[in-house]
Amino acid sequence: MPHIDPTAQAIQQMVKFFLPHCVEQSTLRELDSMVSDDERWRHTHALFGRIRAKLLCTSAEDQRLRHQYSFEEICAKTLFNMSGHIPRDGFPYPFDEDSPFWVVPIAIQFARALGVSDPLEAFPFLRSTDVQPQ
Repeated sequence: MPHIDPTAQAIQQMVKFFLPHCVEQSTLRELDSMVSDDERWRHTHALFGRIRAKLLCTSAEDQRLRHQYSFEEICAKTLFNMSGHIPRDGFPYPFDEDSPFWVVPIAIQFARALGVSDPLEAFPFLRSTDVQPQ
């Protein structure tokens, strides 16, 4: 049975926040469907490839779409690295180890490009009331 860990859950919350703001949603929807199923994370390398191909075809003037694809890419990289698979049978090696650390900064840039007045709106997990002061 698939499970979702806190990092994947945070990614999914951000994806769901951004979806209504995006005209082109194909790979963002794929990411949304894959993030909640850890059995599918090892396939996010192929998703990354499709996102990268779209990014390379996007004009430099279309900054919103470029930010969207950058966000999608870093999420796909992070999920792939979290899959824990061993490179074999056609599955490639992991992306750079620092991929997860770029998710939030890239998401903030994306939120700003969309004109979101408070970029922290994209991060409901940061406003959690479950955190207890020490």
